[in-house]
Amino acid sequence: MNKDLIAIFEYLEREKGIKRDIVINAISDSLRAAARKSVKGLGDKVSVEINPKTGEIDVYTQKRIVEKVQDEAEEISLEEARTLEPECQIGQLLEISITPQDFGRIAAQAARQIISQKLKGAERDVIYEEYRHRAGEIISGTVKRFIRGRTIVVDLGKVEAIMPERNYPKLERYNVGDKVQALLLEVRDNDSGGAEVILTRSHPEFVSALFIQEVPELHDKTVAIERIVRDPGYRTKLAVRSYDAKVDPVGTCVGVRGTRIKNIIRELNNEKIDVVPYSDDSIQLLQNLIAPSEIRKIKSFDTRIAIVVADEDYPTVIGKKGMNARLIGQMLERDIEVQKISEYQKLLTIQMAELAESEDPHFDEKIRIEGVSGLILDSLASAGYDTLRKFMQASPADIPAKVPGVNYYDLADKVLEQTRKRKV
Repeated sequence: MNKDLIAIFEYLEREKGIKRDIVINAISDSLRAAARKSVKGLGDKVSVEINPKTGEIDVYTQKRIVEKVQDEAEEISLEEARTLEPECQIGQLLEISITPQDFGRIAAQAARQIISQKLKGAERDVIYEEYRHRAGEIISGTVKRFIRGRTIVVDLGKVEAIMPERNYPKLERYNVGDKVQALLLEVRDNDSGGAEVILTRSHPEFVSALFIQEVPELHDKTVAIERIVRDPGYRTKLAVRSYDAKVDPVGTCVGVRGTRIKNIIRELNNEKIDVVPYSDDSIQLLQNLIAPSEIRKIKSFDTRIAIVVADEDYPTVIGKKGMNARLIGQMLERDIEVQKISEYQKLLTIQMAELAESEDPHFDEKIRIEGVSGLILDSLASAGYDTLRKFMQASPADIPAKVPGVNYYDLADKVLEQTRKRKV
């Protein structure tokens, strides 16, 4: 019995999940190729038989029996053939046994190379079969080593996966032996002809998978994550919708006293998570995203939304280094411009003063502002602001003092919009 070969069979079956017949076929191919290269006088008709139970190897070649040999690779003389098979005749094909010991050093080296290639392909097929349908699942493993700087090799048991440096937050640090949970992102071919499993902890879908794992209502699709954006290691925002009127989507994801979301935050090393109700109306979704801050003014364009908020709300809406506003923009798929109410009012006052200097005769006509009721316009005229120019020359404090209940900045904004439309 070939104990070494049997040990290889058992190891590959147990540790790599590669079936014995695949290993036998790989070794047979390698020995066949090695025999052709290293044993003189062999033709193409070489066969290898390996006993799967004992590991014994038999290698054969076929030669035709002739009276006079002209091609040693393909033919054997009748005299020589009868030393092997006494009853053979001219014209027959004779199967000649060759033992592996006849191969020599070159044959063994060639066999090792081809076996390595074949087994690598077989291992790749096993990886594909076991993991290709598990993309999007959370997988646990152990940090085994580091390659190419901070790329992590994770031991998953039967295979090793890699988690490139870009695939986990910059603030996270790992040591060999640490347990790690990650999302199986994909299985792909590598440069050496094998396959590799790619993991990630920085992708937004990793957070989605954690929520689905923690919140049964997400798993059974009573509640759905409609949109999710993330700055890995710092903040994640997700908008959720309920398909059951009796189920609060935000409360469901957060859990009683935050029990559900706390488990996820702990796994993400205290990354901040904002869960908001989803709305098909982008303006309503924007308000949900910045709550409890309120939007004082808003203008929506095709590719951007400009909002004005209270001065005290501005730092919260913008976030550290503009991160919060950037994530809100990603959620809405538009650029977000945020302005303090004090800056907005100051700019509005300057624009009104500049317009007042204009020689446009339209500004000296009877005051008319689109979207403003005649009652308010009459009140303005009674207070001495009977033309747009006079209104533009007024100070922000004068209007509410003389016309109670009227907001100067609201009217000024309408005047500017009306002027823009007229000039287009």
